[in-house]
Order: sequence, then structure tokens, then C-alpha cells
Amino acid sequence: MEIVLVTGRRHTFALPIAQQLGFDLWLISSNGAVTRSLSGETFHRDLMPAETCRQLCQAMIQFRGNMVLTFDKEIKGAIVLEHLDEIGASIRRWLEKNMEFIEFVVPIERALVSDPVQAMFCGTMARMSLALEALTGTGLQDKITVLRTEYPVRDLSMIDVLNRGCSKGHALERWARHRGFHRDEVMAVGDNHNDVEMLEFAGHPVIMGNACEELRARGWRVTLGNEACGVAAALQEVMG
Repeated sequence: MEIVLVTGRRHTFALPIAQQLGFDLWLISSNGAVTRSLSGETFHRDLMPAETCRQLCQAMIQFRGNMVLTFDKEIKGAIVLEHLDEIGASIRRWLEKNMEFIEFVVPIERALVSDPVQAMFCGTMARMSLALEALTGTGLQDKITVLRTEYPVRDLSMIDVLNRGCSKGHALERWARHRGFHRDEVMAVGDNHNDVEMLEFAGHPVIMGNACEELRARGWRVTLGNEACGVAAALQEVMG
């Protein structure tokens, strides 16, 4: 059995959690953009071309205050914002934990001296609903992938914009093929909208008991919630 952690978090941000498991494994991070081992060996990166990101910045100028760029480096400047005025309250804990990596650049396009991992728009559910509508009018649909993660109880929505064809599902499929696993041998566990492609690829999709309604409506097997060790319960059921 091989375990892979697949997350929307940056590799460095997910690393402390992965290390607590106590065994060697690979991480697919940033919603599929980076696949890297605990020791730092990189298997694959799928970055957004800087020019595409510049076009995105211009097309989404009214949401500039909700925009975050991330880069594949572990120094200040790995996360770039213009200011905190519009997103500070919604993701304050995330900002506090990542402050050593955050750089403020105005205008944000000046940070695009290299290809970013992704752009993210973060804010209230209502604000991000408007951002999703705006993204459909950018004319960039053939250049980008748009993924969303929502937490209605917290009135928090995050829209991740990545290179075209980049997702957790595509990254997991690439890794499974590399390791010689057929999709029927793959089990995936998820709980939010950005997990859909991964769950669709897996021969054995499982959703958490606390999953969003969209996933629950798919007819996939449901395990316990994250407050009741749902992943462990799902694994125990498979292992017998």
C-alpha cells in the first residue's frame, strides 16, 4: 500500500503534517501543481506561464484586493499580495502562519519575474461568487483551470487558478501511472469541490462525512467526518 497526500496547500505548509505520519511518502500540493517527496525531490511541476498570469491580473483587476500569487520557493516572496485589506479577516490564521513567506508588491504584476504556481482569490462566499462570474468572462478558459474550495459555515471561499489541465486528479493519475497502479487500485478520500477530479479518477472514491453537498450528491461512498477519524475508518474498511 502506498500513501500520497494530495492537498491544496503549498508543499512547505503541508510538510509538518506529513512528517507527523512517521513514514516516507510523496505530496501532491497546490491542487496538483507540484509533486514532491518529503526530502524535497521533485517529480513534476505544472506552473502557470507568467504571461497568462499577467493577463489574469488585468482581467480581474476589480478583485485585486482578494488576489494572492504563490511561487515555488521557500523564502519571502513565495506568497505575494498587494495588501491585506480585503482578505485579512477571512484567512487571518493562514496569513499568520505564512507571514515569513509573504511579500507585498504593488502592482502585483511586478512579482511575475518567474512563472507562478497559481493565483488564488479569497473572500466571502458572495464576493467569490462574483469572482467566478468574472473569471468566465476573461477569455482565458483555454489557458487556465479554475478550482474552488468553500467553507459556508465560515463564509469563506477560495478560488484557485492554475495552468490549464492542472488538478489533483491529473496529478494523481500521472503519479499512479508512474508507479504502475491502475485506477482500479487507487482509493481517494476528499471533502470539497477541488477534490472532484481526484475522486473521479480513483476507482474507489470516498468522501468525508463532513463533505460539501456537491460531493455528497455524487453517490460516492461516505465515511465518518474529519472529527471522527473518517480517513482511518475508510482505510480500515478497505483493509478488512
